[in-house]
Amino acid sequence: MQTTLIPEMKELLELAIKSNASDLHLTCGVPPVIRIDGRLSTVPNKASLTLETVTRLVQSFMTQEQLEALKIQKELDFSFGYQDTRFRTNAYFQKGNPAAALRLIPKQIRSLNDLGLPPILEKFTVPSQGFFVITGPTGHGKSTTLAAMVNHINNSRSDHIVTIENPIEYIFEHKKSIVSQREVGSDTNSFARALRSALREDPNVVLVGEMRDLETIDAALTLAETGHLVFTTLHTNSAAQTADRIIDVFPPHNQQQVRMQLANVLLGVVSQRLIPRTSGGRMVACEIMVANSAVRANIREGKTHQLPNIIQTSASEGMISMDKVLAELVSKGEITIDNALNWTLDPKAFKMMVY
Repeated sequence: MQTTLIPEMKELLELAIKSNASDLHLTCGVPPVIRIDGRLSTVPNKASLTLETVTRLVQSFMTQEQLEALKIQKELDFSFGYQDTRFRTNAYFQKGNPAAALRLIPKQIRSLNDLGLPPILEKFTVPSQGFFVITGPTGHGKSTTLAAMVNHINNSRSDHIVTIENPIEYIFEHKKSIVSQREVGSDTNSFARALRSALREDPNVVLVGEMRDLETIDAALTLAETGHLVFTTLHTNSAAQTADRIIDVFPPHNQQQVRMQLANVLLGVVSQRLIPRTSGGRMVACEIMVANSAVRANIREGKTHQLPNIIQTSASEGMISMDKVLAELVSKGEITIDNALNWTLDPKAFKMMVY
């Protein structure tokens, strides 16, 4: 049974929600900190948190079982709800003291259009099988984009959607589809085990929160290969780098087989960033790689270094490089060149595009 949130914790959660913050940090020695539009700032009129205060705050949103697990594991991922918001939480220790980072997940799942995402993302939800990857740094909206894509299927098709997450973030309602949401730790012991089990759960669509290891990647590729539509995330800097990251996880003697697998099942890769708008707030910038015959052939033949060139020359098929997207946003006055330079992969080439 979950302990009751204390008034001080409720106040901080409500402030974070009202401020449209993405994160709330509780750490000894500084006041509570919130992140708004990518920038951290201390909560006004709050004193630095003492060990006693942080302990009290953290314990108020954890169950007894979670507290016991935290003592043993020293860090713990979980989520909880308050008002119309879920908080994806990592509780941990630093310098021997408890701390927590809370990510705000709105209850409402916004549509692809509402999020300002390119229309081509909807096309990746149409196939009945294949492998789609979204990449980017932590905190740049990967989970939000995947939730919008999965919810589009939920609204439009009669499928069985299985999600495997750590922890569960967005809560899906059963609509045209039925949605089974499994949390690593409470509903399954690991991503890889849940993926192997999914083969016996009659899924049409499988969402894998994150591919963290060889076993998970191998199982996800097998699912896509056996007639399922698989959505997942990776931490890479570009769409083109994603193929190398997936292949390089495997031992050298398996890599040619994995190249063949990936080339056969890949639908596309989107690498996204959230960039500060000149008018306030943040906007999404998406690099898009569609798995056409040229992309598949280069992956199969181990020529992934040529993928950036294919992206640059395939605009008619919906592909676009991150640098091109950033240059267009700068030319429209949507973002500043300084903010664009923070995320460009080739600053020299990017400046030639802009100037």
